[in-house]
Amino acid sequence: MAASNPLDALSKPTVWHEFSPLANASNAVNLGQGFPNWDPAPFVVTSMVDSVQTPGTSTNQYCRPNCHLPLANALADEYNGRPSWSHLNVDPMTNVMSSLGCTQVMYCAFRALLQPGDEVVLLEPAFDIYGSQVVLMGGVPKFVSLKTDLTAPPTSNDVFTFDFDALEASISKKTRVLVLNTPHNPTGKMFSREELERISSIVSNYPNLVVFSDEVYEHIVFDPEGSPHISFATLPNMFERTLTMSSAGKTFSTTGWKVGWAIGPDDLIKKMTDLQQWVNFSSPSVTQDTIARCLKRAREPYEEFPTFYDWLAADYKKRRGVLEAALTSAGISPISPQGGFFICADTSRLTFPDSVYEEESLSAPSPMPRDWALARYMTHTNPKVAVIPPSPFYSPENVDQAKNYVRFAFCKTDDLLEEAQLRLATIDPTGDLEKK
Repeated sequence: MAASNPLDALSKPTVWHEFSPLANASNAVNLGQGFPNWDPAPFVVTSMVDSVQTPGTSTNQYCRPNCHLPLANALADEYNGRPSWSHLNVDPMTNVMSSLGCTQVMYCAFRALLQPGDEVVLLEPAFDIYGSQVVLMGGVPKFVSLKTDLTAPPTSNDVFTFDFDALEASISKKTRVLVLNTPHNPTGKMFSREELERISSIVSNYPNLVVFSDEVYEHIVFDPEGSPHISFATLPNMFERTLTMSSAGKTFSTTGWKVGWAIGPDDLIKKMTDLQQWVNFSSPSVTQDTIARCLKRAREPYEEFPTFYDWLAADYKKRRGVLEAALTSAGISPISPQGGFFICADTSRLTFPDSVYEEESLSAPSPMPRDWALARYMTHTNPKVAVIPPSPFYSPENVDQAKNYVRFAFCKTDDLLEEAQLRLATIDPTGDLEKK
């Protein structure tokens, strides 16, 4: 019998195929999918124009499979300029690889490292692409759930905590990769130094284990003193075990440009580059060149802030405050994120018609989970604010852990957030969504 194609299990529509069209058809305010609905900062746009028009830059031709050299140099300067990274001496020629967004960076990493049957530990809720890519490689996802306590202080760091015993029990000699994501999507949790150090002590017991650290929200951090972003690779002896992944999309509001990168040890970066040269050869030179320019500009003063990064975090913190206030007024308890641009909110007091569970859905599991049904009702009926159910971020056996919360995105313009606030205010004080 012919072996099954892993793609067969992944060919059905996903949550992303369902909720954006549903929002459009329902004229809902879309706080679902996480992309900014504004143009990039003027210096970002100007950088793109300059990259195309500056004579002699060769941005219209192929670049190195590893990384467009100006971007590699800019990334090395960026990371080496951070106090926690300075001792690692990132080499632009051997420690940097770029690809088509963080998604393809991770794909190249999995493809380069995994053999069929290798296990990959994912901390759930986990971005759904992680597990799907593992399956495509013939790997075996092993899920470890963050403990969720909705009675804890309403911050993401307190509500979502590690079960270190479960993490250690999930790792074996078959484990090839552990995927971390901080700041975390969908919860907004920031991994503390203590948590990362405990993870590193576990990782140290398995010489063949590599850590993929997805840090695409690294510059959207709301309490840099009390809850700072910490790169796993900067912990003692972890650089040689870690691929640090990030991208320009979230930082510069350019998710469609798909510029991502990995920082890591020579041998792992070489494996990824060797793979990429036989797939797409290299990523577009012009977008890489643009981001190289942006990385330099981002460290300079911007809009009366010391750097663009400082302005970015402050701007998102303001938007977080607007949405948290709107949710609280509507009787929905926000779990305040410490990083990223999503808010998970406790919806346990909301009620809606049982008939929603019977609605036709493109992609919902069967039976339809509560969070999925609630997200559909909130999108198409009341308050007509589109949200994302977090159950797709869980393995099938743990979907029930998502039943009492949904995810809101606040990477939206003031007018959209204000309209969402008006609609959320129409929710009946009892939490019964059938009442208007």
